[in-house]
Amino acid sequence: MATFVSNPFGFLFNPRDQWHAVSRVPDSALASKLLYAIILAAGPCLAWYYGVTEKGWTVGDGELVLLTQASAMWIVVAFYIAMLGSLATIGYAIYWMAETYGSKASLTKGMVVASYTATPLFIVGLCGFYPIFWLDMLLGIAGLSWAVYLLYIGIPTVMDVPSERGFLYASAVVAVCMVIFMALMGAVVILWEMGLAPVFIDG
Repeated sequence: MATFVSNPFGFLFNPRDQWHAVSRVPDSALASKLLYAIILAAGPCLAWYYGVTEKGWTVGDGELVLLTQASAMWIVVAFYIAMLGSLATIGYAIYWMAETYGSKASLTKGMVVASYTATPLFIVGLCGFYPIFWLDMLLGIAGLSWAVYLLYIGIPTVMDVPSERGFLYASAVVAVCMVIFMALMGAVVILWEMGLAPVFIDG
């Protein structure tokens, strides 16, 4: 039976076969796969909007804390834009570095690889429907670890490079991801200073 290329659970439970399926998709058909990230990235945003405005969370034995709906809306919209912007940047980096590591790839393919690599983070993000700090942290670490694993096994397969070269290629992409993460942290501080800090209410 053929593998469903855009099946999120395939990247969780059968990632190697899933990447092989992606590698067989012709470049002319890859553009439609960009909808994958656009759609799945909305899941964590909706989850966290509901979680922080309706369920709330506690710190230690403190009172229930929630965000105002207006504040949460600005944050999740910025979160959504940041996710898609980050994936586009990572995808461009994958494309830009392809020739260096002996691969011929289109910009679309680079962005599709970045989008599929983020699958565990999209799924873990759904835990926002019921915010529990320690559980969300554990799931976040697990999701991030699996995303890195997907990158390391996906790059050689989809970009058609030897495994040794693919390891270096994926490592370079991870370095780009770290730079993006630091840039996002700086952007958060700037936005908070501009008045977009979260507004809390007592639950």
